[in-house]
Amino acid sequence: MEGGGGSGNKTTGGLAGFFGAGGAGYSHADLAGVPLTGMNPLSPYLNVDPRYLVQDTDEFILPTGANKTRGRFELAFFTIGGCCMTGAAFGAMNGLRLGLKETQNMAWSKPRNVQILNMVTRQGALWANTLGSLALLYSAFGVIIEKTRGAEDDLNTVAAGTMTGMLYKCT
Repeated sequence: MEGGGGSGNKTTGGLAGFFGAGGAGYSHADLAGVPLTGMNPLSPYLNVDPRYLVQDTDEFILPTGANKTRGRFELAFFTIGGCCMTGAAFGAMNGLRLGLKETQNMAWSKPRNVQILNMVTRQGALWANTLGSLALLYSAFGVIIEKTRGAEDDLNTVAAGTMTGMLYKCT
């Protein structure tokens, strides 16, 4: 006999029965008298109308007058940071390649390790600075063009890229 002394239809189920816990489960016979009028239940144990579970609205609240998409100014921070990080990673890999190439005649020692580390650091900073500056110019031109024209379209992107390239290569 199980610990509850109830009807014979109750069974221990799941991990609770495996570990000896005395929790009682319900069989289909116990739920035969439960009215489910007008509902299409997901399970006999869930007594909720599934129509209430459907979410056709957004799950976040926007301030009054705010757009659902990010503007070019908000995306500028992501663009600049992403370009700096990408430039640092690419520069570090390039510095490692150059450092190994330039010190290939040296034995593995502290001076060789220091020289390789200096090359990795120098190249990483150089590439991060370069790509970060390009992203800053691109983002600034994009924001200025968007505010000037009053439109968000692909022409702003093309114009910002063109102006960034012209300004960067004019030196």
